[in-house]
Amino acid sequence: MTTTLAKQECEACQVGAPKVSDEELAQLIGQIPDWVPEVRNGVMMLERVFKFKNFKLALEFTNKVAELAEAEFHHPAITTEWGKVTVTWWTHAIKGLHQNDFICAAKTDELL
Repeated sequence: MTTTLAKQECEACQVGAPKVSDEELAQLIGQIPDWVPEVRNGVMMLERVFKFKNFKLALEFTNKVAELAEAEFHHPAITTEWGKVTVTWWTHAIKGLHQNDFICAAKTDELL
């Protein structure tokens, strides 16, 4: 299912760009319901765990996420384990969430 977010493109994001507000967070997270906002070291991030039947399938998905990241020039943390890939999006430059993170999360969902 293609979401409105998945159809958008990331924009260049610099230090000082606005983080999503609490209201925007509530609206945007509704479009990517399988993602969970997490706060680590004071930084809000989006995280989702994807399950697979084995390591090979998990690795194939990891490579698709890497290709997406390069295409969008926005890079997540990706942890690949046997049967599981954890993807975490946030914007390093602003130490928090930007709309780009939600766009990339939606595009990640479409890689399945």
